[in-house]
Amino acid sequence: MFNIDRRILSHFDFLSLALILPLVLISGWLIGEIHPALAQKHTIYVWISVAVFFVFLMIPLRRYSWLIPLIYWGNIILLLAVEFFGHTRLGAKRWIEIPFINFTLQPSELIKPAFILMLAYLISRNPPPRDGYGLRTFAKLSFFILLPFFLIAKEPDLGTATVLALLGFGILFLVGVHWKIWATLIVGFVISLPLIYSQLHDYQKQRLHDFVAEKPSYHVQQSIIAVGSGGLWGKSKEEATQTQMKFLPIASSDFIFAYVVERFGFIGAIILIFLYATLVIHLFSLSLWSEDYYIKVVTFGIGLLIFIYMSVNIAMTIGFAPVVGVPLPMFSYGGSSFVNFVILFAIMENLLAFRFRDMYNAGGTKTFI
Repeated sequence: MFNIDRRILSHFDFLSLALILPLVLISGWLIGEIHPALAQKHTIYVWISVAVFFVFLMIPLRRYSWLIPLIYWGNIILLLAVEFFGHTRLGAKRWIEIPFINFTLQPSELIKPAFILMLAYLISRNPPPRDGYGLRTFAKLSFFILLPFFLIAKEPDLGTATVLALLGFGILFLVGVHWKIWATLIVGFVISLPLIYSQLHDYQKQRLHDFVAEKPSYHVQQSIIAVGSGGLWGKSKEEATQTQMKFLPIASSDFIFAYVVERFGFIGAIILIFLYATLVIHLFSLSLWSEDYYIKVVTFGIGLLIFIYMSVNIAMTIGFAPVVGVPLPMFSYGGSSFVNFVILFAIMENLLAFRFRDMYNAGGTKTFI
């Protein structure tokens, strides 16, 4: 039996859920208009995510924080397994097939919650001094950031790898690193850009060429047409010809923002961006307000991850960024990405609701474990 202290509800972050719910409902509706069969699968993912949310909400994470390194290294082992046992699709080896049940895992998606929790675990055990982390501690934390980065980039999945790197170093920027380290890294990165470019795969170089070319790629051209045709208020489903006549590629996932604008126009796009912006600002405010490094790192990590995904996806859709296959968070079709974000929010709610140690004491009627 679970005995729920009523005070837990006072610490629960209802605002985040209130901002996420319209994203989930609208995306389900639009995916149904684009591809009804995918909408049925998407609905299954949503219900699975609800169950997963409550499971992670009820686990006393702080009590079992010693498991976090094991979970992180377990995900690293899965990333290594991709190299030896991975399934290749369209030239990329990113999936592991589970025998007998016709199911695949994508470890590069699974590692995101473990990645953020590992950084929270390390930082909470060794908080930064007043002038920020020095070189030794920064190098140690960077190891845990760069290890999955290189494993994922090798698949190749440079988009996801870059997101993880931005996420990890963004978290370190928040908690504090000596400014001389950042200055050195920026100069070194700029100098090494030609070498980085030379190591890219041909299709990655082509995406960069398409981005800087005078004429965008076919996918981006069709997306821009869809965005422009939406006007101020958008069109009905039947009149949204870019999507309904299949001119707009990958309309239910990578380019779903273009369909949002085609259906609901400029006003709909502004409302969607406003929902994301409000959610991100709220998460950042939770992070800045908290002195608990678990809460600070996890809330900021989720907010930064949503901001990166949202910004890159929308910029990609309108031709302001290369096409890298980054989904619109909690909106694009895709089970792994959706479930991962739900897990992250469940972890966040858990840390917020049970941030006082007395709620983890065994016995009594004021326990939830």
